[in-house]
Amino acid sequence: MKNSNYIINGILLAAIIVLFILQFTGRGGMKSSDAADAAADSTGCHLPIAYIRTDSLLANYNFSKDLNEALMKKMEDKKLDINRRSEKFKKEVIDFQQKAQMNAFISQERQMQEQNRLAGMQQDLENYAAQSDKELTQEQIKMNQQLQDTIVAALKVFNGSKKYHLILSNVGTDNIFYSDDTYDITKDVIEFLNARYVPTK
Repeated sequence: MKNSNYIINGILLAAIIVLFILQFTGRGGMKSSDAADAAADSTGCHLPIAYIRTDSLLANYNFSKDLNEALMKKMEDKKLDINRRSEKFKKEVIDFQQKAQMNAFISQERQMQEQNRLAGMQQDLENYAAQSDKELTQEQIKMNQQLQDTIVAALKVFNGSKKYHLILSNVGTDNIFYSDDTYDITKDVIEFLNARYVPTK
């Protein structure tokens, strides 16, 4: 009887030694970090962080689309106005050239006056185009700031129940090369923003 107890205890001791050797040499089934990861996955535990795909947000947020449409319309209107002014200037230049070729000006002084007037007209046109570009750039900056302020304010409300500690912005793979899809809240945020947005007439 005593001999059988010694044999069983010896086998158990040998098994424990083998398990220790396998565990610490890395040849065992699972490393301690793998076991911790598996335990975290099995409990469904996630970090209190999330990210938003900004390009998708801007493409699908109705307020962003309306702002973009308004800016496009302003750009098109300005371009049309500049083209009209350019056409008028070109016609006056052609008229001047024809008069000069036919010696239609009553004096050299009168021809110089008309030439100076056209030079001033050209300068005004260039200044107007530059001013228009500046105004459109300022308008775009203002709209971008308005859009950002709106999104940030809405995210504070959105996060009231979610309790994320950090919400990241991501475009393509600029900031995040890989993430579990559970951290992507883009769709939820777009739905939340569109539900809050009331277009102005």
